[in-house]
Amino acid sequence: MIVLALLTFGVVMVHSADLRVTTDPQDAETLMSLALGRTTIHGLLAVMALLAGAMFPVRQLFERRGISSPIPWIVLAILVTLPLAYVPGIGVNINGAHRWAAIGPVGFQPSELAKWGILIVLAWYCARRAGALSSFRYGVLPPVLVVGALAGFIAIEDLGTAVLIGVVAALILLAAGVRFTHLLAFAPAAIIGFVLFVLREPYRRARLTAFLDPFGDPEDTGFHVIQSMSAINAGGLAGRGLGNGLKKYGELPESTSDFIFSVICEELGAIGPVAIIFLYAAILFVGLMILERHPRPFQRLLALGILLTFGVQAIINLFVVTGMAPTKGIALPLVSSGGTGWIVCAFFLGILFAMEREADQMDPLLEDLPADARLRRLAIRVTGRRAARHPLA
Repeated sequence: MIVLALLTFGVVMVHSADLRVTTDPQDAETLMSLALGRTTIHGLLAVMALLAGAMFPVRQLFERRGISSPIPWIVLAILVTLPLAYVPGIGVNINGAHRWAAIGPVGFQPSELAKWGILIVLAWYCARRAGALSSFRYGVLPPVLVVGALAGFIAIEDLGTAVLIGVVAALILLAAGVRFTHLLAFAPAAIIGFVLFVLREPYRRARLTAFLDPFGDPEDTGFHVIQSMSAINAGGLAGRGLGNGLKKYGELPESTSDFIFSVICEELGAIGPVAIIFLYAAILFVGLMILERHPRPFQRLLALGILLTFGVQAIINLFVVTGMAPTKGIALPLVSSGGTGWIVCAFFLGILFAMEREADQMDPLLEDLPADARLRRLAIRVTGRRAARHPLA
């Protein structure tokens, strides 16, 4: 329900941020056009993905071996889809960036698929090779080289997603038992690579300069963050009202995607950001409860990766729109517009619910309890004990 609430909130706010004033009746938004619009369709597909994830047999990801194992196919899918953004006729150039691909009417962002696919492969590797993770050469080096190569390829066009992948991968390895000193050995190469990727693109250097001094060039490099903070400030406590924001009319770029949080603040005042932060915190809290209860290493590491990706991505976006980090194309999960992002994120959050069902099936305290005894199940999970039945009951 929490995920559905956040997704519904995202659909409503994307529609609100996308509203435009027009004098042409043919261009005016109607209830039917909103209901059949791309954002609503993406929202419905995300709900279907959430349900599919909740029914997904997570255990088979780890238990199956050989050609029947999904892991080699996931690796193959990552290697095949990532270069599609550069293939003529398939790759789509938007604002000078090769981040999207389209096969017929279906468009998607390959790096978004890779970001989540890497989580599954890394969790599988750490669970399979748990005994070797104390070895730098045979346990740590292989996954770091593979993740580093994939992140480096993604960083050519999408440095923010590459950094997110690297940070989450490092935290998963640490949680799996890799020594901190072993990971620290890769820090110089990671820092040098990051600096080189920043320096090779003028717009990245400009974003860094704008972060350090946004008012040094308010009409160009500092425009995004200044307008974002202005929209947040304009909302005050009560906000202008849903759909009544002014900054989205040409003053705030990417108002439906990267900077939608600013629109939320302007239109809903303090209520909007508080509601979003509460929903994010609730999802992370429930996810941590599921992670803590599951007894199997693979599922625990995968759950950790899902929560880290979801949480760190949200934090980066909030830091960017409030001027606490350089401008970067990182979406607010399940709120910023984006078909691929919504669908894949919802699917992996659904996987958390599938893990909860697995944990219930393996929990002796929940044995013989009917599936619809939700309150009793919740009480047992929280207290860790099951009340004895009355002998006459």
